[in-house]
Amino acid sequence: MSSDNASSQLKDCDPRPHLNLVFIGHVDAGKSTTCGNIMYLSGLVDNRTIEKFEREAKDKNRESWFLAYIMDTNEEERAKGITVEVGRAHFETPKRRFTILDAPGHKNYVPNMISGAAQADIGVLMISARKGEFETGFDKGGQTREHAMLAKTLGVNKLIVTVNKMDDPTVNWSKDRYDQIVEKLTPFLKSCGFNVKSQDDVHFLPISGLKGDNLKEPAKSPGSDWYKGPTLFQVLDCANPPYRDLEAPLRIPIVDGYRDMGTIAMGKIEQGRARPGQQCMILPNKTITEIQSVYVEDDEYKYANPGEDIRLKLKNVDEDQVQKGFVLSAIDHPCPVVQKFQAQLVITDLLEHKPIITIGYTAVLHVHTAIEECTITKLLECVDKQKKTKQKRPRFAKTGQMLLCVIETTNKICVDTFKRTPQLGRFTLRDEGKTIAIGKIVELPKSATEEGA
Repeated sequence: MSSDNASSQLKDCDPRPHLNLVFIGHVDAGKSTTCGNIMYLSGLVDNRTIEKFEREAKDKNRESWFLAYIMDTNEEERAKGITVEVGRAHFETPKRRFTILDAPGHKNYVPNMISGAAQADIGVLMISARKGEFETGFDKGGQTREHAMLAKTLGVNKLIVTVNKMDDPTVNWSKDRYDQIVEKLTPFLKSCGFNVKSQDDVHFLPISGLKGDNLKEPAKSPGSDWYKGPTLFQVLDCANPPYRDLEAPLRIPIVDGYRDMGTIAMGKIEQGRARPGQQCMILPNKTITEIQSVYVEDDEYKYANPGEDIRLKLKNVDEDQVQKGFVLSAIDHPCPVVQKFQAQLVITDLLEHKPIITIGYTAVLHVHTAIEECTITKLLECVDKQKKTKQKRPRFAKTGQMLLCVIETTNKICVDTFKRTPQLGRFTLRDEGKTIAIGKIVELPKSATEEGA
């Protein structure tokens, strides 16, 4: 069969926009259970599998967690009942296609959550309405705050806040409890940069992930009739996809690479279009390759557009040349590779025993799917919003201030300015397992491939 004939038999891309959903929130807020129920209600899990999971959960004395087993696939997760890796699953509404990234909520697993959220378009912030649980998640040190802030930094523009466990005996679908949570969260989300006045940006709704209330169908539980708004599926079906540039040079931050009858790269197309026969370059190592096949889920396609999670079969490369954090780029317009850049930071929460940032401060940089050690080498300008002061060449900067600085990385990384490619230009800084700053890249060295520029 000729290659023209073969390609004509490949599928066209589904015209419905594809969006990545990241479920975030405190460890016990019910993310995996809700995701599992979404899969079940979408007809993607049969009753036999559900019965098997119910038996397994019962054996481990975790009866209410059987739906979570759909998402939590490894033994460590099932034994502990927490999600460690970023689980993935697909479902559809009439006008949209979704991939669920069920991000972990446990404190030790925040780096996994970051790489999940880095690929997300919509955040579903899961809040537990159960007495005491909302307070634990929201108080200082709880995941709710850190996750909401990270979601905004990582480019999640729409946030759906699902107040879960409304069926819990301590809540009983109390409208007062729901209103209290909405009231507490609203100013905090506003401070993270979300436009809380627009339902396009932030949408609150009460749900029961376990019973399925307000997921696909309106709630039928006693006492729930005060809520007259849309279900989660209805909100998702109307969600606006972010602007995606089809004409821009191809950029695919790699999530993973492996061998399967050839070398496969996994990632989300941030801009441009991927098609078989296309010459590409994998950076930072400048490896030249050609896209042999394009897969979305399990099907092979003629091409894939921005926003799609794809697997690419690549020619003439080994698995070790396709690593997490590398970027697959258009060969004629490769992604900039740098070892230093100028950035604007918002210092969110420094460590108690390291309360200031000075020259030489080291941290871990999370940018798209890459994780790299870095050092702040120059402090250029510091703005204190509260005092309304601006200082050139400050000696140090503190929590709450905005800092223009130069950051150097231990190894070469593929990034771009936030203005040119937002997905490759926004980042977080973490220190000792805690997010200390969020930032965007404002300027690269004159020649982006000359580290010493």
